[in-house]
Amino acid sequence: MLKQSVISFPRALKSLLVGATVTVASLAMVLPAAADSYPERPLNMVVGFGTGGSADRLARLMSGYISEEIGVPIQVTNRPGAGTQVASNYVLNVPDDGYTVYASTFAPYLTNSILTGGANFSVDDFSYINFQWFDLDLIAANKDSGYDDLPSLLEAIREQRGQVRGAVVQGSAGHLMVRLLLEEAGIPQENLNLVTYNSGGEARSAVAGGQVDFVSISAQGSEGIREFLTPLAIVNDERIEQWDAPTINEALAPMELEVPVLQGSMRGFAVTSEVERQHPGRYEALADAIQNALARKDVQEHLERNEMGGVWVGPERSNELMRENYDVFEKYAHLLN
Repeated sequence: MLKQSVISFPRALKSLLVGATVTVASLAMVLPAAADSYPERPLNMVVGFGTGGSADRLARLMSGYISEEIGVPIQVTNRPGAGTQVASNYVLNVPDDGYTVYASTFAPYLTNSILTGGANFSVDDFSYINFQWFDLDLIAANKDSGYDDLPSLLEAIREQRGQVRGAVVQGSAGHLMVRLLLEEAGIPQENLNLVTYNSGGEARSAVAGGQVDFVSISAQGSEGIREFLTPLAIVNDERIEQWDAPTINEALAPMELEVPVLQGSMRGFAVTSEVERQHPGRYEALADAIQNALARKDVQEHLERNEMGGVWVGPERSNELMRENYDVFEKYAHLLN
């Protein structure tokens, strides 16, 4: 059996996948579905973020392998902005013919674009083919910032109004966690100089280069800037091997505070729900191509070398997870308004 993923999922993350077939590649190869003569021309893969972030890297790595499985080239196009709302609107306004695939970190960005961004669509307007990369969030300071633990960072924000700078991706779980931390600590939100970015790559560059003091962002995608960081907390209920950091509530214990552990990122591929409804054969062909790609040993090895997840949970479970994410974030959406 092939290795599941570079991440060894902690208990909280495993609970997201209960009932799913998370075998990544132990599945038998699936023959592509006969869906008229589809595809007859190249596909367009739209990424909801700028270049260099986790979603972009995943899309560019996987597009070549999916192309091999489905039999036509795949062009990757970045359409960042408004917490993935720009890309979402684009995908919803092209023909529902199966020639446009949406690649993104769907949870929580799509959720938050609906809850706080004034989007005129719903999570049910998309059909999620597969979420293959699940991640937890990390709160980390620039190593030269002088912040060695989460309480010292929060106290500096409390005492030095507007002086501490933080980086988040707009509408992310990390964004919401920073707002939640300030609320629970009784710190005015305006005390923090919080800079929002459209991609994880931009936010990571800001903290690595010292333009901001700290970042709250997906943990696994931050491996490349490890040398520039002092990890302060992992947003989970258990510690993980990849980062030497306490859990969020362990880090807050000296302040006698506790916060909800927010679900992290879920990355993968989707199409509009109309594609599945109007062209079920084409939808099945796309799903088969992604599943077949993930069943390949060379693909799993490439994903592991790049520290990306590669699980196959399938459309049914992916759509369930998206709905669950929406319900959780709806409870705290007011903090991002």
